[in-house]
Amino acid sequence: MDGRRLSYLDFGGPGPVLVALHGHFSEGADFAPLAEKLGSAWRVIALDQRGHGESDRAGDYERSGYVGDVRAFLDHLGLTRVALLGHSLGGVNAYQFAARHPGRVTALVVEDAGAVCDIGLTFAKNLPPRVATRDGLVEALGAAAPYLERTFRERAEGWGFSFDAADTVRSQQALSGVHWHDWLSVRCPTLLVRGAHSDELSASHARDMAAQRSVRLVELPAGHVVHHDQPDAFAACVGEFLASVGGVATL
Repeated sequence: MDGRRLSYLDFGGPGPVLVALHGHFSEGADFAPLAEKLGSAWRVIALDQRGHGESDRAGDYERSGYVGDVRAFLDHLGLTRVALLGHSLGGVNAYQFAARHPGRVTALVVEDAGAVCDIGLTFAKNLPPRVATRDGLVEALGAAAPYLERTFRERAEGWGFSFDAADTVRSQQALSGVHWHDWLSVRCPTLLVRGAHSDELSASHARDMAAQRSVRLVELPAGHVVHHDQPDAFAACVGEFLASVGGVATL
């Protein structure tokens, strides 16, 4: 894909395909619990987006690049129409792809991502540099460690992450902005999931997003990473929604 490798995890199974897009500070492996809970009902395929996981770093992290990666990824797999799920960064990527390629998305799940994004850069800028031990990295991250542990990598220079912090800052800067046009342009059935304690998507903004398009809004007792804080409830509401709208992927 433009000379870059994109890595992905195919969790297998006989069901229709659900493509999952992770958020910043994460990677496709974060959806392993969701894939397990959906069982054979859905075959979850999770992409490591540019600069994350085992995918190559990119020259830019603009909106068009992320959306173009989704299109190239589906083309590579020979998937013409899919159900699409995204968290945070991945949620915006998912609804922008659905808006710009309406014939290719049968159903959409957006997890704690807004139509207006004002991303704080403090966390990314203050991530610890390489640390001698894994335990040292966990200690340096404190309460955030459980959310990032799937990205931990040991290199010659010590323990760090599968993403580059400077790239993340660039990506967050490019994500910040007003994306109402894309959100309102989506035509497929949509589920919006918000964490009741989220510091990224306010309750009022989520209600406005749902009302503007008459989409289904579910709020779960969780923070920003709903699929981590409430894995059973998240999988249940995603599975019920997809079953209700028949979001079947086609080859």
